[in-house]
Amino acid sequence: MKQLHKQSSLAYRRDEEQLSSGDHASSYSPKALKHHRSIPRSINYIFKEQRLLFILLGILIGSTFFIIQPNLSTFTPSDAGSAASLPKSVSLFDREALPSRKTYPRSTAGMMMQQQRNGRIPVGIGRKRMRIVVTGGAGFVGSHLVDKLIARGDDVIVIDNFFTGRKDNVMHHFGNPRFEMIRHDVVEPILLEVDQIYHLACPASPVHYKYNPVKTIKTNVMGTLNMLGLAKRIGAKFLLTSTSEVYGDPLEHPQKETYWGNVNPIGVRSCYDEGKRTAETLAMDYHRGAGVEVRIARIFNTYGPRMCLDDGRVVSNFVAQAIRKQPLTVYGDGKQTRSFQYVADLVDGLMALMEGEHVGPFNLGNPGEFTMLELAEVVKETIDPSATIEYKENTADDPHKRKPDISKAKDLLNWEPKISLREGLPRMVSDFQNRILNEDEGKGQK
Repeated sequence: MKQLHKQSSLAYRRDEEQLSSGDHASSYSPKALKHHRSIPRSINYIFKEQRLLFILLGILIGSTFFIIQPNLSTFTPSDAGSAASLPKSVSLFDREALPSRKTYPRSTAGMMMQQQRNGRIPVGIGRKRMRIVVTGGAGFVGSHLVDKLIARGDDVIVIDNFFTGRKDNVMHHFGNPRFEMIRHDVVEPILLEVDQIYHLACPASPVHYKYNPVKTIKTNVMGTLNMLGLAKRIGAKFLLTSTSEVYGDPLEHPQKETYWGNVNPIGVRSCYDEGKRTAETLAMDYHRGAGVEVRIARIFNTYGPRMCLDDGRVVSNFVAQAIRKQPLTVYGDGKQTRSFQYVADLVDGLMALMEGEHVGPFNLGNPGEFTMLELAEVVKETIDPSATIEYKENTADDPHKRKPDISKAKDLLNWEPKISLREGLPRMVSDFQNRILNEDEGKGQK
């Protein structure tokens, strides 16, 4: 049986080998040579699966690029010829002012690139636009500061609770995309993203800060803490508007920044005087302890348009009384002195301080010194020579002398006031006359 099985297996293998060799011989043939596609097959390939559409689309895109590409250059050869014919003192940017050719506005970035290629950048274009918050920005000084910042090209956010500020002071900026107003009390925290903080919020006249002395001290302390905390969180530069009242009734005349003052800490004016001294302390502690970049300005008597009509300050009192045909009220013997700076000079000083590299404090005031009687005579000459003077008992803790030493501001900030009292007073008088005679604000005081 085993022998039969072996023979059958050998026979099966022999037959399988013969079959496979026969199949291989019959199926083998040399590889056919490839033939080039004929023209009809190529056309059929182009039309197949929308290939023609993609080819035409590519041709269209390429043609469009080569048509538009010459217009992408900054100026054409004709422009170059006209630029070459201009005087060397006239840049390509200045050509827009020439009447000989029609021009169209270009983006700021494009103008900067063009001027860089020419090696010139006009003044102001390379400056970064700042985002600035002004607390108390609807007030007397704050509104003039806002005007100057907006005119410079910055974005300004005004924070004001309108205790002494007025919407009328900043109404001319309504609708400006670079201006924003927030009704808010700085005693409560607020979170904003800004580059600079001008902290002016606080009632600054005796009538207003004596009205609610607790609120005044809270504004000076809590309000300053909140704004310093904001400056610390967002890395903003912080400017505090302090006051010459930190010197109290000075034993030094004129007052330098190194003078520590003579202040009554429990008097009727201490809510403002000591409040500002505390605010300065907070600013310096945030600067030393937390690295906040701070600036401190000590502001002396300031006057100008937009002052509150009846804020108790001597200049506004005299002007309003003279316009209303009332006696000019002089407290005490009228021999106490003050120094008066026009508001535009103060705004220039605040901006110079903020943009400078020095912390301060800096006295910002006009060294021109006047007694109250001398001021009354100037007001009479300007408004009504027939006005009379009425004497009243002096208020408590009223300083006898006030005159700033501004040598530090001159040396380090290159700042000094330019507008004299006799030059600036008529501008204030014109504003007061319009408001007292034509608006509701002054009707109740006639």
